[in-house]
Amino acid sequence: MKLTPYPKYKDSGIEWLGKIPEGWEVKRLKYISLVRPSNVDKKTEGGETEIRLCNYIDVYNNESIDDSIDFMIASATFDEIKKFRILRGDVLITKDSEEWDDIAVPSFVKGTLETVICGYHLALVRPKSGMIDGKYLFRTFQSYIVNSQFRLSANGITRYGLSKNSISSAVFLVPSLPKQQAIADFLDHKTSKIDELIKKNEKLIELLKEKRQAIISHAVTKGIPPHPPLEKGGWGALKMKDSGIEWIGEIPERWEVKRLKYVAEIVLGKMLQNEDTGNDKLKFYMRAQNIQWEVVDTNDVKEMWFSDYEIKKYRLQKGDLLVSEGGEVGRTALWNGELEECYIQNSVHKVTVDKKLANNRYLLYLLEKYGKWGYFESIVNRVSIGHLTREKLKEIEIICPPKNEQEQIVTYLDKKSSAIDKTIQKILSQIEKLKEYRQALISNVVTGKVKINEDQ
Repeated sequence: MKLTPYPKYKDSGIEWLGKIPEGWEVKRLKYISLVRPSNVDKKTEGGETEIRLCNYIDVYNNESIDDSIDFMIASATFDEIKKFRILRGDVLITKDSEEWDDIAVPSFVKGTLETVICGYHLALVRPKSGMIDGKYLFRTFQSYIVNSQFRLSANGITRYGLSKNSISSAVFLVPSLPKQQAIADFLDHKTSKIDELIKKNEKLIELLKEKRQAIISHAVTKGIPPHPPLEKGGWGALKMKDSGIEWIGEIPERWEVKRLKYVAEIVLGKMLQNEDTGNDKLKFYMRAQNIQWEVVDTNDVKEMWFSDYEIKKYRLQKGDLLVSEGGEVGRTALWNGELEECYIQNSVHKVTVDKKLANNRYLLYLLEKYGKWGYFESIVNRVSIGHLTREKLKEIEIICPPKNEQEQIVTYLDKKSSAIDKTIQKILSQIEKLKEYRQALISNVVTGKVKINEDQ
């Protein structure tokens, strides 16, 4: 469908809005809708009526509100139920958020829901009949051009919030009702097509990740195909034997099973120390939150105090493996010297591999196999938070091919993984472009930059 400008435009009278189609009006939200910021919280009080509460997450994660959402149970007074019960055609927006970009995120109420109340950190916006279409209003809230006025008026430093006046005073473009409904229908159709493409691409990424894991799993437990003859530098046709590890099964006959402590030195990091005890030095350190699969994230690196002895013990060297002790236990990354000097906190193990006995990148792939299979989770105690202790980590049984085979496996997996990762990055780029197009389409249509006809 070809999109073209409207035949005639006029000055909106608002600098940031610019020109708008002739026949469209600019009105403040309070003249076309009822605005009701909610303070109904999740606490259940005696003497109140049990209700279902639509909260911040419900709105933030869903473009539409309906009975498919598992609303939390809370309670409210009679007046709160009367004032904040959500109805078909309402728009709910986030009025408070820790992130500036998450202010005034909208969701459209698709149906009248029994005893569902608009909850805290949200505002209920109810279109006035005959003046504004609810779905058109929802789409206008999604426009980055219109929505920017809410982010600019939000107050706060660590948490941002909108007052009732800042919501009510916001300006909206109001074409005729038939045009509003046509725009809403058009955007429903177009965005559903875009969303379908995005979902297909996301599914493809998941399949590629599964393929990558399958390749890694086979290579570190069975070897890599084909198996070239010994005289050509390979390891010949493989005879198999029982590994003695139930979930691994058979491995090539020449491969060994060893405990991790026999091929690497394992050090658990230092307990958090916030004050200098004398001659300590302030240094960067890695914590579990910095450890991703295969790589470290240095975007948020903390500092603490280390003594001279601790500096020697906990300093990271290029090639060390970092294994998460808490959180997603066992998550393993390779330290490539991302920072000139860095240490570890006691939510991270430093695994220094003996280069004569094992290849650190082979162990990286092997531990990723263990993690994705769920092995680490199976050996930690999870009464509340699981911990992969040094004692448990050093006793883990690992599969050890001869050193030259480890290196060939690494070369093979690096090549295969790199190809898959590049494909994933291309698909992610396509998804980002689709999202940008979706956002631009909504903004351009609801602000009259491009024209649609009521019969389209």
